[in-house]
Amino acid sequence: MNRYTVAVLVNNKFGVLNRVTSMFRRRQFNINALTVSETETSALSRITVVFSGEDQAKQQLINQLYKLPDVCSIKEFNAEDAVSCELLLIKMKNDAQTRDEIRHAADAFGAVIVDYSKDYIMFRLTDSTGRIDDFINLMREYTIMEICRTGSVSLEKGSSTIRQIVNL
Repeated sequence: MNRYTVAVLVNNKFGVLNRVTSMFRRRQFNINALTVSETETSALSRITVVFSGEDQAKQQLINQLYKLPDVCSIKEFNAEDAVSCELLLIKMKNDAQTRDEIRHAADAFGAVIVDYSKDYIMFRLTDSTGRIDDFINLMREYTIMEICRTGSVSLEKGSSTIRQIVNL
């Protein structure tokens, strides 16, 4: 199975997210990550979906998404033509015995302390999905209290934008 990242530009209306994600469900794609936000205009939202599946089924899915009335444009990304990242917040137990090790590991990954108390340390890391996975796996050697991470967000390299291929 292949892993895909697709951005779907939609009209910012009630129920659109449900219709888009239902299309994935009906075609039995597993959504690995999902992010949604308004764009540079409040009239449009951008849904970024990372999912797994087969190439032929992916193309059928994209063709079906274009048939939804509120879908304006769709852009598929790959590592060569896009910049992608996600955000991780991780709360670690602040233990005097492991504090220095945790902080050195966080520094090595570029994680920033965003909250600190005698009981816990909270870090923020923005990076690729793979680097965030690696950081979490390293932190599993210590006491992770809580993790929250966003889905992947992606923008195409160069001056081209998803709005330039709007399919209205």
